[in-house]
Amino acid sequence: MIQVKGLGKSYQSTPVLRDLTFEVAKGEFFGVIGPNGSGKSTLCKLISGVAGVDAGEIHLDGKEVGGYSRKELARLLAVLEQEALPPVGFLVREVLEMGRFPYQNWLGEDTEDAQPLIDEIIHLLRLEDLEQRSLEHLSGGEKQRVALGKALVQKPRILLLDEPTTYLDIGYQIQLMDIVRTWQKATQVTVVAVLHDLNLASLYCDRILMLNKGRQISVGTPEQILRSGLIEEVYGVRPIILEHPIHHLPQIMLQSVGH
Repeated sequence: MIQVKGLGKSYQSTPVLRDLTFEVAKGEFFGVIGPNGSGKSTLCKLISGVAGVDAGEIHLDGKEVGGYSRKELARLLAVLEQEALPPVGFLVREVLEMGRFPYQNWLGEDTEDAQPLIDEIIHLLRLEDLEQRSLEHLSGGEKQRVALGKALVQKPRILLLDEPTTYLDIGYQIQLMDIVRTWQKATQVTVVAVLHDLNLASLYCDRILMLNKGRQISVGTPEQILRSGLIEEVYGVRPIILEHPIHHLPQIMLQSVGH
């Protein structure tokens, strides 16, 4: 579904990404990890077409990302960013309806009746009690669920998550990621998730791309990527790696440098 070949990007002649080459299969849950400044969010911007590539190519569903019109791209791809929706006076249901923009004609009329889809997503996200509430009266976790709902209403075949759990407590983090995975398995949407939390990446991602200083360090399964030596090389700390007792995936414990 996504092919990246020889990808490079610079800002003011400073390289931010260098020679990335990887593929993401249809229906895959693909993670992107790395320290601050490694180029993770820049990669998201390039895949979503918000920024242009300086070198190499990105193909989405067999077509170069720059070859899509704005509406075509919005029908193919949706983005959920780390910042929740702004506190403006729209109702939750109105915000979800905004996700139908890619399917509206020049009069603002939807090409299909989207209300059943919106109802389904409201139920999935457990927003029934909030749908007539305005955004400024929602918590951060509730806003992020609404933002996810707006993205899902687009019916994308690719869903980009750019550090979506950064400002959420652990309960909302798990809730959000569980919802995304449930939707992914039901619709076979391709998910690319930029994540800070390596343990979340291990639990939810089929494969992981590790970046450092704009370079591709490795691509592989959580077991292949989340190894003590590799994490020490990239993050500068040597963790203890344990197997999750239920999911049997690697989980990271940090230790004080002084011990």
